[in-house]
Amino acid sequence: MSEDSAPVHPKGLDRVVLAGEALTRLNPLLDADRAQAVADLEFENQFQLCGTSERAGAPGPYVLHLSVQEGRLVFDVRDAADEPLQMLVLALGPFRGLIKDYQLLVDSHMLAVEEGREQRIQAIDMGRRGLHNEGAALLRERLDGKASIDHETARRLFTLVCVLHQRI
Repeated sequence: MSEDSAPVHPKGLDRVVLAGEALTRLNPLLDADRAQAVADLEFENQFQLCGTSERAGAPGPYVLHLSVQEGRLVFDVRDAADEPLQMLVLALGPFRGLIKDYQLLVDSHMLAVEEGREQRIQAIDMGRRGLHNEGAALLRERLDGKASIDHETARRLFTLVCVLHQRI
C-alpha cells in the first residue's frame, strides 16, 4: 500500500481546552504532563459521542472543554466552530483514590529526580503507567454509553483529570 492510499483514521478531538484555577499553580512535572497529554490528544485520539435511541451522536471533530466544577468532571463537547453539542458530567468520587495516588507518585518522582536516584525514578514511572491504565479503564467505564474512547485517549484524559484536580 502506498503512502497516499494509507487509511486515514479521523481523530475525534481536534482541540482540548482545560479550565481551572489549579492550572496556574502547577509544579513543573505536572505542567509537563499536562502539555504532553494535550499535545498527544490533539495529534491522535479516538473520541466519539454516543447517540441515543432518539438521535444519533453528533459527528466529530470536536473541541473538548474539560474542567472540574463543584466536585464533578465536566466534558463540555463542542463542534469545530466551538458551539455546544453535549455536556457529559461525571462524579469525581470514583477517581479520588487514583488521583491521590497519582499526586503521591508525582511527588515521589520529583524527590527522586532531585536526589538523582535513577532506579527509583524507573520504578515510579512503572507505577505511573499502571496507575494510568487503571484510570483509563475507569474513565472508559464511566463514559460508557456517553462517549466512545480508546485506551490511549483515556490514558491521556486521565492525566488531564489528575492535573485539573490538583490542590497545591
